[in-house]
Amino acid sequence: MIIAAVIITLLYVLAMLFLLYGFSHVKNFYGSNPDPKISFSIVVPYRNEAENLPFLFKSLLKLKYPAELFEIIAVNDASEDTSEALWEEFQKQNPQLPLKLLQNSRKSGSPKKDALALAIAGAKNDYILTTDADCELPPHLLALYNAHILESGAAAIAAPVAIKTEGSKMTFLKGFQEVDFFSLQAATIGSFGVDIPFMCNGANFCYSKKAFLKVGGFEGNTEMASGDDIFLLEKFQKEGLKTAFLKTPGAVVLTVPASSWKQLFYQRVRWAAKTSAYQKFFPKSLGLLVFLMNLLLVTLSLLVLVGIKPPALLLMIFLVKFNVDFYLIYSSAKFFGRERGVKRYFLSSILYPFFSSGVAVFSLFLGYDWKGRHFKK
Repeated sequence: MIIAAVIITLLYVLAMLFLLYGFSHVKNFYGSNPDPKISFSIVVPYRNEAENLPFLFKSLLKLKYPAELFEIIAVNDASEDTSEALWEEFQKQNPQLPLKLLQNSRKSGSPKKDALALAIAGAKNDYILTTDADCELPPHLLALYNAHILESGAAAIAAPVAIKTEGSKMTFLKGFQEVDFFSLQAATIGSFGVDIPFMCNGANFCYSKKAFLKVGGFEGNTEMASGDDIFLLEKFQKEGLKTAFLKTPGAVVLTVPASSWKQLFYQRVRWAAKTSAYQKFFPKSLGLLVFLMNLLLVTLSLLVLVGIKPPALLLMIFLVKFNVDFYLIYSSAKFFGRERGVKRYFLSSILYPFFSSGVAVFSLFLGYDWKGRHFKK
């Protein structure tokens, strides 16, 4: 077991250092301030988001981009609260905004992909920008995308996402999520830096409508409930289309953290369920390696508790993982200007192997509940 533990640990360290190199290789985008030329269709699928929509509305009103160069398409996915009425009131009070309100039509096992496909089919602009109804967009987001597209010519651009931490008490649950988001964003940016992008977040993802149609949209993975972002990114890569990451603090979209451990667990199960459907070797092998590393720590912890193994091996492997993860997470936190969030890293690093292993095992064999619906594996 010691040999296996050493091999897993060494491979994990090399993988994290590889991503750390990639993260530093993606330079912060400052760019020029070119005239607005790119037109955008902002697509917002929503279901039961009445509590969060007012914050999204405020951010949409603050967008600093010519109104004639963007539109907003909101797609109601069978909401059971007052979300639809809120959108209608928002439209009535802001006639200056080019806003379309649509009703989703279920055609597959993925209601979100159905909603996105419906919106994109009717989108009139060059680029699609997807986000979620529980998000807040930064004022200069479209201007930054415009500048990046004109400079890079990318067909698809991923951009940063962070959880909202302002306005409410900073609990351990929220701090745990913030650290986890630092990790996920570091891996996302790092994968772009080594030219093997395999992660992005649909809360802040922009791509050419022509590129979407060229790769056949979501065809081929419509029965998987999630993955509207990463599988599309994978398709763009396979087709040889240029992809990029918009690494700048001004493009950070804020999203609402999970309000309970149960909600967080199911959210992560939903995300983890996509791993087995990856087509490329690197993301599949990296996902397996991360799982094995966390499972190794959980197994060693149990063996130490029952007195089968001495604590020295567990402590050594934990410290190695703790330090290599810290460099990656701190780099990400520094980019977001949230270095203070790392102070919750120590406790989070103890809990994370158990949480992550549980999520992984659950996602392999069982379905999950999300927004009042049950999705099978």
